[in-house]
Amino acid sequence: MPEIFEFRTNIKVRVTDLNYGNHMSNDVYLAFLHEARMQYLNNIGYSELDIAGCSVIMGDSAIVYKAECFYGDELLIEMAIEEISVRSFDFYYKICKQNENKTLAAIAKTGMVCFNYKERKTVNIPIEFIDKINLLKKSI
Repeated sequence: MPEIFEFRTNIKVRVTDLNYGNHMSNDVYLAFLHEARMQYLNNIGYSELDIAGCSVIMGDSAIVYKAECFYGDELLIEMAIEEISVRSFDFYYKICKQNENKTLAAIAKTGMVCFNYKERKTVNIPIEFIDKINLLKKSI
């Protein structure tokens, strides 16, 4: 996991996020990562469909669950972009409960690949995007 996270957001656990165990369902974690990723990109002027002229598609994901989350829990999701290559990059996530102990709920990674949906093929990461990420990291 990165030492420094360049973006943070809060998401609250809803009743519809619970499973039969009365805690947040494992698939909801992935949905929360998606929401946080959209907020991160929007914060720097992009979306998953337009990152300086290209789109992104998820190549892989991994989630390590550390603690249960329950209805009403306020979650802090911290994010960083790392492992930037020619056509892909990784989002790293740290999810903590906003309680007095800041309980670690999960850590995660999603591998994102730059993609041209019209041609159905991978493309290079736009330099403009890399420059913006580097500026964001330097501002912390």
